[in-house]
Amino acid sequence: QVQLVESGGGLVQPGGSLRLSCAASGSIFSIYAMGWYRQAPGKQRELVAALRSGNSTNYADSVKGRFTISRDNAKNTVYLQMNSLKPEDTAVYYCNLERRTWRQEYYWGQGTQVTVSS
Repeated sequence: QVQLVESGGGLVQPGGSLRLSCAASGSIFSIYAMGWYRQAPGKQRELVAALRSGNSTNYADSVKGRFTISRDNAKNTVYLQMNSLKPEDTAVYYCNLERRTWRQEYYWGQGTQVTVSS
């Protein structure tokens, strides 16, 4: 099993910044990707950013140029640096880990609330 613990959410004014962290523990091997998803009220969960094996990244169009995903392998932690935040970024942000062995497995954190409001 894999456990994911997120931190760093909160209330920020438009134009501000936040950094989310997600620490992974447990059976951490054969990790293919780690990433961040978000879900706003009344909307489906959507991919925000992902970091895959080989260090390839992809971002939602709505956050390109504002958000940056990174990973500290020594700490088994993935980060999401969010700059120039907008009210439409308000959502619960979830950390996700994909593990590939003889099958694909997905793990989720508990979520952290990000609210962008003046």
